[in-house]
Amino acid sequence: MTTAELVRDTNTEEATNQPVHEDSGRRTPLFDEHEGSELRAKWQQVQGEFVDDPKASVERADELVATSIKRLAEMFSTERSNLEAAWSKGGEVSTEDLRQALRRYRSFFDRLLSV
Repeated sequence: MTTAELVRDTNTEEATNQPVHEDSGRRTPLFDEHEGSELRAKWQQVQGEFVDDPKASVERADELVATSIKRLAEMFSTERSNLEAAWSKGGEVSTEDLRQALRRYRSFFDRLLSV
């Protein structure tokens, strides 16, 4: 792949302001469907308890948001570790490997901004 092709491929996603995924062509949620559903259900419970106990509801909301942010940090750390492990095996890292790594980082970053 030429430098021009690499730039065009990278800019395609930037121009649409959405990460392009080979499998679906649409934005991928930060959490998988099951985890996202669980978090939404917990939020609904927290919100539903507000009328009876506003203070406890807000405290639980704070805990839920903190837990969600912690989970995102764990996901990022895992992705980063996987990339670093691939690079630390020695030898040269191909431009294609670096392009794919940049695409994964951009996708993760775009998903963060879309929240």
